[in-house]
Formats: sequence, structure tokens, C-alpha cells
Amino acid sequence: MLEKPDTPHLEPDIHGEHVTTSQQKRGTMLHAARQGPDPPADGIHASAANNVSVARSDGKLHLLLAASGSVASIKLVQIINGLASHRNLSIRLVLTAAAEHFLAGQSAEQPSLAEVRRMPNVDGIYTDAAEWTRPWTRGAPILHIEMRRWADLMIVAPLSANTMAKMVAGICDTLLLSIVRAWDTDGSVDGVRKKIVVCVAMNTAMWRNPVTARNLRTLEEDWGGADGWVEVLRPISKTLACNDTGDGAMVGWEEIVAVAEAKLGLTRPVMD
Repeated sequence: MLEKPDTPHLEPDIHGEHVTTSQQKRGTMLHAARQGPDPPADGIHASAANNVSVARSDGKLHLLLAASGSVASIKLVQIINGLASHRNLSIRLVLTAAAEHFLAGQSAEQPSLAEVRRMPNVDGIYTDAAEWTRPWTRGAPILHIEMRRWADLMIVAPLSANTMAKMVAGICDTLLLSIVRAWDTDGSVDGVRKKIVVCVAMNTAMWRNPVTARNLRTLEEDWGGADGWVEVLRPISKTLACNDTGDGAMVGWEEIVAVAEAKLGLTRPVMD
């Protein structure tokens, strides 16, 4: 991808988004981390959408694991580790810009995206910039559509108050929300019905806000149920990152792993 001539101190990251000089080291690590299970489909200029399209026939079970802007995004690491024993599983991560702030190498608990990319079964990490890395041409695959087709299950962990509200309103101004908006809710397009599991996380006051109650009714009653396409894992009560104590914390990573295994029909290997 060509660098703009008027930005001499910027370099493109793996998704075509330009980063500042202070971010170049992180970007270099991310370039290296991307080498591996997600090879370009048509040379070095292959789009992320091409790669996802090719991976649909890899013979594995596909988990699309997404995160929006909540401190609970750091639990992605534990979720991925909890699923590491399943050799037939492929995981692709979708992060909003806000979620990226919590995985920038701050600590062992908050590794960089490059480190997350090297974790077991992780075959790709996608941000909003991955959607349009170059001018689109007729017939070229579109990332949010290919992601929907690729996924056997989508889990949003965490689902923030902001992303919940946008999801219910039908807004699709991020890659994550575009995938949700393009989901085949009744199986009439792709020929198979698939679930989106959302793991809610927000401050206690946000959770108790009447707007949240209204949005939750849409997710659980209008879009949920046995025949629905959305399943909600409600938050639990604990001391939150803001030091408030109350409901609003995302469910434990162990429960999310168990839900993923059950939905995908994954069985744990028998230990000798």
C-alpha cells in the first residue's frame, strides 16, 4: 500500500491504517505477528476479506470473537487460553477502536495485539481499518460479509453500553456492528441459522439505566429465545474497575468458554 507523500512520519499498519511514529514499534510487532496461519490469498496485496473467504474451507470450526469498549476486553486472553486445547478450532478477533486501548502491552494481563495474535488458534485480528484497505472493485469480497459467512458462532465479549445501543438501533459504523447488521438472522441467506452470543459489561449505573433495560428487552425478547439469533449473558455483581461495587461485570471467562464449547460441539480431549 502506498504511503501518502504528505505524511513522512507515518507508516501503514497491517490493516492499512496509518500510525504515528510513537506507534511504529507496536505496528512492527503486529506485522510480524500476522505471519502464520492467515496467508495472503492472492499475493502480498491480498485483502483481509480474501483471506477470510479462503479460510471458510479449512475444515475447522470457526469462532468469531469480538470485543467492544470495556475493560473486560482483557478477558479475551483467558477466553482464548481456555479454548486452546481444541485443535480443530479457528478463532478470529474483531476489535472496536475502544477495545484496542485495553490490549496495548500495558502488562502481562493486557498483552499487545501482536502477542494475542500468537496465541493458540488465533488466525486473525481485525480492526475497523481492515474493512477498506484499498479501493473496492466489483466482484471483490467484502470483509463484514465474509466474516458472517465464515463464522459458525459469534461471541461479543464484552458488549459495552455503547455498542449494545448501536446494535439495537441497527447502526453499523464499525466492523463489529457491520457484521452484526449483516447477520443472517433466520438462515434464509446462507442456509444455516447461527447465533450471536453477547456478554454484557458496563458500569452499574449504566446497567441500571432505563435505556439499557429497553435495549435488553429487544435483545432478549425480540431477537432472543429458543428460535432467536441472539443470546444474552447478563452481567454479574462484583467490584468493577471503576471501584464501584454492583452488577455490571461481564460473566466469568470460564462460562464464556463453556458456552462456546457447547454451541460449537467442542469436546475436551481426554487426559491420560
